[in-house]
Amino acid sequence: MVINLPDDLDITVIEPAYVRGLPDEGKSLRDSLLHPIHSPPLASIIDSRDRIGIVLSDITRPTPYHTILPAILESIAHVPNANIILFIALGTHRANSTAELETMLGPEIVENYQLIQNNAFDPGSQVSLGKSAYGHEIWINRALLVCDARILTGFIDPHFFAGFSGGGKAIMPGMAGQRSVLTNHDAGMIDDPRSTWGVTAGNPVWEEIHEVATSITRNFLVNVTLNRDKQITGIFSGNLTAAHAQGCRFVRQTAMVAIEEPFDIVITSNSGYPLDLNLYQSVKGMSAAAQIVREGGAIILAADCWDGIPDHGLYGKILRGAGSPQAVLQQIRSSATAQQDQWQAQIQALIQLHAEVHVFTNHLSAQQVESCLLSYCANIEDTLHRLLERCGRDARICVLPEGPQTIPYLHKDAPDS
Repeated sequence: MVINLPDDLDITVIEPAYVRGLPDEGKSLRDSLLHPIHSPPLASIIDSRDRIGIVLSDITRPTPYHTILPAILESIAHVPNANIILFIALGTHRANSTAELETMLGPEIVENYQLIQNNAFDPGSQVSLGKSAYGHEIWINRALLVCDARILTGFIDPHFFAGFSGGGKAIMPGMAGQRSVLTNHDAGMIDDPRSTWGVTAGNPVWEEIHEVATSITRNFLVNVTLNRDKQITGIFSGNLTAAHAQGCRFVRQTAMVAIEEPFDIVITSNSGYPLDLNLYQSVKGMSAAAQIVREGGAIILAADCWDGIPDHGLYGKILRGAGSPQAVLQQIRSSATAQQDQWQAQIQALIQLHAEVHVFTNHLSAQQVESCLLSYCANIEDTLHRLLERCGRDARICVLPEGPQTIPYLHKDAPDS
């Protein structure tokens, strides 16, 4: 979308460094699988008799599977189709429709390969791996674990409480049971100051994810990075730990931007389709803006929300039932048991204690937005004008066109790796 801002305002635009897409994505992917990071070539570590599980992101992620999957399947062409299972790593998200799967993967893939969508809510489909170092019971999809080898796919971008996406997130929370997702995302884990953008070392959420993923043998990672045009800019295949670490370093170099002073007003997005499919996902855009807005400042978020609040899950219910950000936090922190989606409500409430949040969306009414304790924005320019009447025309304004694809941070608060 296009917004028109007056020329006389003090406006700073912050976005990731633009990296050109690879000139031949297919060739680059095949080369990466032949020459992976700290690993033999993919084809050489897969036997034709092996049962292979390929773990894929769901519809909420823009992973370019039309390019990635053909390269992987070509590399393991010696394995019969019947020995290959495609797993959709839903975590606690809803199942994807056949039409959505065909859009993501292509009708031919959907027709010719077995597909299993993780059902986090079905304990009978899960196996216990015991307890993590954090004392949490770990339950993972049984069908994935009985495979002889696993290929974990996805894309790496900044993540608001796991540090970065990609890597072991394909397994945890992607292929985990609800019991394990709830403890990995519980109030204490989310409240930890190290559970934030761009931090892996010491981040309890990331460290448990990594512990679980690396405890499962014969994993091979295929992660990519993307620019704003959804073109592949980097490929990080091979050993799970080494390849993901290299990808995270690449994203840090391109996405992290330091500033000296916070802004009065931050206008942000949730990076467009498909990341802004609902209000739940759009908390990420709010969180990116919250890193650099002053105490008592204002955030304006633009998000399409074609999937609603959404109706599935408990995010909206938690917010509506609490009635205020303070009550949301009190309810979540005092409860003996975690609820699905409470982490998103918890982070939203923390943001709202720091700054007010106005939401512009094409698919939610004012009543729906306000039921989630947020301010409805019918027009971004008008909302900005009202905010300027309150804080003055000399207010410092920042625009984050790519929202959570950027990691803006105050220089004094530089995140550790």
